[in-house]
Amino acid sequence: MKNLTDPPEPPCPTAPLALVLVHPEIPPNTGNIIRLCANTGAELHLVEPLGFRWADKDLQRAGLDYHEHARVQRHADWAACKAALAGRRLFALTTKGSRRYDAPDFAPGDAFVFGRESAGLPADILAEFAPDTRLRLPMRADSRSMNLANTAAVMLFEAWRQIGFPAGV
Repeated sequence: MKNLTDPPEPPCPTAPLALVLVHPEIPPNTGNIIRLCANTGAELHLVEPLGFRWADKDLQRAGLDYHEHARVQRHADWAACKAALAGRRLFALTTKGSRRYDAPDFAPGDAFVFGRESAGLPADILAEFAPDTRLRLPMRADSRSMNLANTAAVMLFEAWRQIGFPAGV
């Protein structure tokens, strides 16, 4: 299996952008991200275990009626998710990143990986990302972290902007 520190292969020019949530804990965050993906055409990949039941009413309420319009895939573990995203460039969003979120030149098919709300990405997964693929949103020095759904929205819209908002009106 390809190591994430190897040089990335060229992205697929027609693949949608993707968000990956590794062990998300808060149903309304995931619901909001489902709605975000439905409205932007992005894929959502969820890496189990989830910190809530898939049928959670808060998840459903936050996603409103957008669940049927979003492409959501659940994966048993990180290895299964990586296999599903094979050939695509992966970027980790982390407070431990040193590269600004808008510095890379994004392309269709790029995927953005987020950790759980309480602890971020597990150390072993974060270690798979080369330093230049560990991205960070700027924030005040005395801040701990941003909300997961807000960070996902900022990241996705920056990447979508860079590729010209395909199918956006």
